[in-house]
Order: sequence, then C-alpha cells, then structure tokens
Amino acid sequence: MSAAPVNSIYDVAIVGLGPVGAIFANLLATSGLRVAVVERAGVVYDKPRAITLDHEALRIFQAVGLGDVMERAIAPHNGSHFLGVDGEIIKKFDPMPPPFLLGWMPNVTFVQPEAEQALRERLAEQGNADVFLATTGVSLQQDDDATTLVARRESGDELVIRARYLVGCDGANSFVRKQLGIGLEDLAFDEWWMVVDTLTSEPAKRPAKGFQYCWPARPGTFIPGPRNLRRWEIKLLPGEDPDAAGAPDNVAKLLKGFTDISDLTIWRSAVYRFHALLGQRWRDRRVLLMGDAVHQTPPFLGQGLCAGIRDAANLAWKLRLVLRGDAGEALLDSYEIERKPHVRAVVASAKEFGKVIGELDPVAAAERDARLRADLNAGRAETIRQKFIPDLVSGLIARDAKLAGRLFVQPHVRAPNGRTCRLDDLLKPEFAIVAATAEPLAWLSDASRAAWQRLSGERVVIATSGESTDSNGILTAVERDGLFADWMQQNTVAAVIVRPDRYVFGAAASADELNMLVGQLLQNLSAGR
Repeated sequence: MSAAPVNSIYDVAIVGLGPVGAIFANLLATSGLRVAVVERAGVVYDKPRAITLDHEALRIFQAVGLGDVMERAIAPHNGSHFLGVDGEIIKKFDPMPPPFLLGWMPNVTFVQPEAEQALRERLAEQGNADVFLATTGVSLQQDDDATTLVARRESGDELVIRARYLVGCDGANSFVRKQLGIGLEDLAFDEWWMVVDTLTSEPAKRPAKGFQYCWPARPGTFIPGPRNLRRWEIKLLPGEDPDAAGAPDNVAKLLKGFTDISDLTIWRSAVYRFHALLGQRWRDRRVLLMGDAVHQTPPFLGQGLCAGIRDAANLAWKLRLVLRGDAGEALLDSYEIERKPHVRAVVASAKEFGKVIGELDPVAAAERDARLRADLNAGRAETIRQKFIPDLVSGLIARDAKLAGRLFVQPHVRAPNGRTCRLDDLLKPEFAIVAATAEPLAWLSDASRAAWQRLSGERVVIATSGESTDSNGILTAVERDGLFADWMQQNTVAAVIVRPDRYVFGAAASADELNMLVGQLLQNLSAGR
C-alpha cells in the first residue's frame, strides 16, 4: 500500500500526545508554528497516572492559556509526613509558605485525564496544528533539510509527514528513541510497586496530608487528590509476583493494610516497575526526545511529569527561534545541556527518598528512624520539597552573572486595562528585560536597543505604584504585593534578562553590565548560524 503524504512540510512533527506532547504542541502552535501530531491511542486514557504538579508546571499550563482551567482543577498538596517503624514522624515535607514566587501554589494535586482533555481542546482551537489519532509511527528518516515520518492509521492506510524537526514524546517504550538507536543509562533503581486510585464517599475521613509509610513489613504512600480522589502506592516485597499482586482481591487485601476501605471504590489499580533511567543522547540532528522517552524517575519527589513539562517549555522557544532565523542550530544543543543535569539531580533526590521509604531491613529501618528523627528535631532536615529542584547550571545562561539559571518570579500585576492577572499573561513568549523603574531600560545603548527589537525582545517595568501602561515599546505593570521589588532588592540588581521559558539569562546592576549581557546573549544565539 502506498503512503499518502500529508500537506506540505510542517515546522515540527510530534510523536505522542500524552500530557507532555500536548503541552509541547500547544506551546509551538500558539507561537505560530505549523505542527503535526501522531498519537497511537484514539482517546485520552480515562484514568489518572500522574497526580502531582508543581508551580513551574502550572506556570507552563498558564503559558498555553489554561491558567484559569487549572486554577479550578487543582487542590493544594499539603505536604507529607514520613512515618517510621513506630508510626511516629521521622521526616516531613511541608508546603512552601507564601509568598508564592512563581504565582502558583508550589505543589498541587490534579486529575490527569481532565488536564489532558483541556490540553487537547486547547490544541484543537489552533488552526495550525494537525492531530492524527489512532495512528502509529512505522519508520523515521532524516536528511539535511527535514525529517520524514511514515505512520499507519487503524484503517491500515499509511501517511507520510515531512517536518523540519521531529520530537519524540512517546513514552518509556518510545518508537522514536528506538528508531534512533539511543540507549538508556541505568541510574540503579528498580522496584515493583502497585498504584491504587480510589474514589471516597467520605472525603473528610482522612487527613488532607500525604503520608509515607516507611514500614519494612510493607512500605507505602498515601496521596489525597482533588475532590474525592485518594491514591495509595504500595511496594511489592521480594518474591511477590507482580501479575498475581494486581488481582482485584489482592489489591483490596493490600489496601486494607493501610486504611479502612469501606468508603472506597477502586477506580484503577496497576503494578509498575519504578525505574531511574536517562537517555544517553537527547538529540540526533533534526530529531529530539523529551519526557519519559528520554528519562524516567521514581515517583517519590512527584517530579516525573513535571520533568517532561520542563522539557517542553525548554525546547519549544528554542525551536521557534531557530526556525524563524533568530538563532543558529547550535541553540538546540543547549536543550540537553540544560535539562540532562537537572533531571539527573531530580532523579538522585527521588531515589534517596525512595530508599528511605522502601527500606525492608528492620534493623536498618530502626537506624534510619533514629538518624532522621534526630535531624528533624535538631532542625537540620530540609522540609521544603521544592528546595530539591535545582536551578540551571549550564547552557544558555550568563553563568558569571547574578541570578543566572534561576526561575524568574511571577507577581500578580494590574494590567493596562485595569484587570489583575499574573505577569506572564501580559508578556509575549519572548526574551524580556525587566526592571523596577524605567531608568535601567534607558541604559541600553543604541546598538543593544536595535538588536533587542530585531529579536522581538520586550522591555518591562514592574512598579509598586502608579499607572499600568503600554507605550513607547515599554510595558509598565503595577504589582500587587511587592514580590518583584523585594526579590530585586534582596539580590541587589537593577535589571534582569529573562528567557521565553522564564529562566533568568542574567541580571545586571549597572549600564555596562546590562549592555554586556545583551551582547553576550546575542552572540550565543548566533552561534552556528
């Protein structure tokens, strides 16, 4: 059967329309790129898999226009208590206290099918995204100019998609990764766990806090989700058969070891092999990988999906700049340079917490309890989960500059039209120079200002009083709570260069520093052009 080509050449083809692929497709389509998406399944999987998001992931949902939707869909993640052998607390994760630097609660729970449906509906509103459901990738080739994906529909018809770049967001068994022959580095974590999602008829019956049951006899986790969703994760012990463990009567039996199940309806149970894996390469010329296709982490830090969403935000604007000619192809190499060490650090922390929770030796568990309880009581233990998420340490950042690699804050501001919103809602997905007063923006030399305009860069003032305006190429927004002013003062800087993904390229305290940073950025972007 001959394969029928689809339309003309796309900017980007995406394999996989899970939450990471859907966010990535939305980010590309909202910025005007032509996108084709191939997804093996015909509909959204109707059960939850991921259950937690952090404030950076929510900010990226916001970037694709779903801030209001997520605001209604999420519930606060009120932290977790780790319980030792005696049932008493040995370690804590507390909610990060206000002010919320990124404009969102730092940790939340959500219902994945609802979020995925919202992402697909949002994508359907874009006129420049073609989605092919129930369609499976068959083969993949690339040349100097484009990639060619051959895919097969359920009907047996084949189609050919040509795109300048192709990105595999197709999960742990990635077809794209296998086509490229890219191996996975084993980061030495391999355990079988059962995940049980339930719906309770008595939502107030259990605490609104998570628990890690660090019990050698049977380690487990409890996570209260939004509304009436309650999740347990239960470790399988050595010698237990994963297939037999998943039988319905055994699921109920294991669950009874953690809670009274009289109010619970089991929505879904599944046995998973929790892995720690990292792709050896994330890019092969015009083909790139993201999400579970290139990294897998144990769930003990709640960062599996968040890591994939960060991938999407990191790569989307880089592809856009390369495709429109504002950056050389070398910019795409910074994707792996930035994201791989970040993922490696997150996986390392998740593994450590997994070891704490999953200890099966009673003697070692008692020693663990004594050590962790002493650290907690002495104030030596880090209790804020978000502190384990690193900044960028390399890539497209001015490494010697202040704040380089940090996430930029997101205050609530008054827009020029009078409404109050989160700052990003007023910004384009471009670079921005942001200051607390107009003076630092006047530091730009004529050459820097002209180059900034060619890059479509924005100039922004976030003031603590006065009027919000948008005139003479400068957006002025008045913030509600002094969040940005305090942040700038604490870091003794006058202007910040912010990337489209809201990481800081670098901050300046003087005119010379600011012009030097602009020059450095432009030089880095032009590499390989």
